[in-house]
Amino acid sequence: MEILIATGRLAENTVRKAAGEKADVLVADTDIAAFITPKKLIRAYQEAEFSKKYDLILLPGLVAGDFSKASDELGCRIRLGSKHAYDLSFVLHFVEEVEFSEKVPACELLADVRKEMALELVRKTEEEAISFLNLREIKLGGNARMKVMGEIVGAAEMDPADLEIKIEAFIARGADIIDLGATLNTLPGQVRRTVSLAKALSCTPISIDTLDSELIKEGIEAGADLVLSLNGTNMETAGPAVAEAGVAAVVIPDEGNSLESLIKNIEAARRLGIEKIIADPVLDPVGHNITESIVRYHEFHRMYPEVPLFFGAGNVTELMDVDTIGVNATLCGIGAEAGASILFTPEYSDKALGSIRELKKASEMMQLCRIRESSPKDLGIDLLCIKEKRRRPDSPLPEKVIMARALKNWRVDPAGPIRVRIVPDKISGNGGLIVAEHEKATVAGENAREVMDTLLELDLVSRLDHAAYLGRELEKAELALRFNRSYAQDDVF
Repeated sequence: MEILIATGRLAENTVRKAAGEKADVLVADTDIAAFITPKKLIRAYQEAEFSKKYDLILLPGLVAGDFSKASDELGCRIRLGSKHAYDLSFVLHFVEEVEFSEKVPACELLADVRKEMALELVRKTEEEAISFLNLREIKLGGNARMKVMGEIVGAAEMDPADLEIKIEAFIARGADIIDLGATLNTLPGQVRRTVSLAKALSCTPISIDTLDSELIKEGIEAGADLVLSLNGTNMETAGPAVAEAGVAAVVIPDEGNSLESLIKNIEAARRLGIEKIIADPVLDPVGHNITESIVRYHEFHRMYPEVPLFFGAGNVTELMDVDTIGVNATLCGIGAEAGASILFTPEYSDKALGSIRELKKASEMMQLCRIRESSPKDLGIDLLCIKEKRRRPDSPLPEKVIMARALKNWRVDPAGPIRVRIVPDKISGNGGLIVAEHEKATVAGENAREVMDTLLELDLVSRLDHAAYLGRELEKAELALRFNRSYAQDDVF
């Protein structure tokens, strides 16, 4: 395929370097590539007097306008390339595989294509996976994807309406299994009600989380799919009920978390007739022998590769004042190598919110790593939220600049003040609405630009300094929603 890339004078060298031998370059009569118009493209093409015919012309991704007539006149397809010149080398790899768009920049189109291809591969592999144990339709162990279990702390004592919202939110964020936590004050009737409600709300497997034998029995009778947990303290009292019901059980070591204790409890569970066993060697927090616990996982999986492993990622993330994204991804990678089948997190503290979604995506990334026999890089999906995979070129500082300074005087806008706040999406745990309140109207939108445009359209802003201030605050509000942070007007973000 013969390809021609159109650009402006300022980006010419970058474009030529990115295109290499894969495409020719046409420089239009404009400094800024994004300002190329159909007329400028046609004129530059005609003046170039090319000796060959092109099948495709790629425009800068930020170009706007209708190039259909130019396409007819030049006798070839005209499509949008990447928004930034440095992405062209990546885009050109797919030029014969993907039909580029007249409206969507190729870099954005390919990001969606690569992501969908990656997720489809994960879905297909999961359908074909051979597992050691199933919870309803959820496969555990074998070559199945690691599953995410989200614990609702104190679920058995929650108001039913609040519990329903929490379950819906956890499932929306990607939880494969819902764990209902009980406390020392939980009553048997509360467990029965909670498990029954959870079973009625969803087909997602339900776990009851307690060491109390009576509460375990109530949970089983109400239809729990999994018991968390059994050890030497409750094996003889709760184990027979687990075996009779045929439900799965997470077996943990006794105090001290030794490997020998875990193996002893698993053997006791098997003697009682419990067939669906998930082992939890217990992941210890950083500062409390985490390395030793990871070795324990490795040793157990080497000895019993057919037994699914429970990996308590939340034990680490909840006890670290560190953003959870990278921690969860790293733990997920360690879990994958250690043979983990279930990735457990409670999302209990504010700092750990988002852990379910992070672990779910990380588990998909690790599945792709296994399939492709590669590192978790260039997979089509990622957990890059703050840092960039490819940095845009930096611009030099002009020779003559005026150093910025804040205005000393501040005046109230005659159009009136506006209060900015956010309403997060409690279900997805991501995004929500920005709300701008004026005495004449309240405007709500998903991003700063739409809210600001509407405020201007309604004549609710009359001063430039007020508009600039609102722009800053609305952008801060949008970032707060994007990164699942709280927001208060005029606070430092």
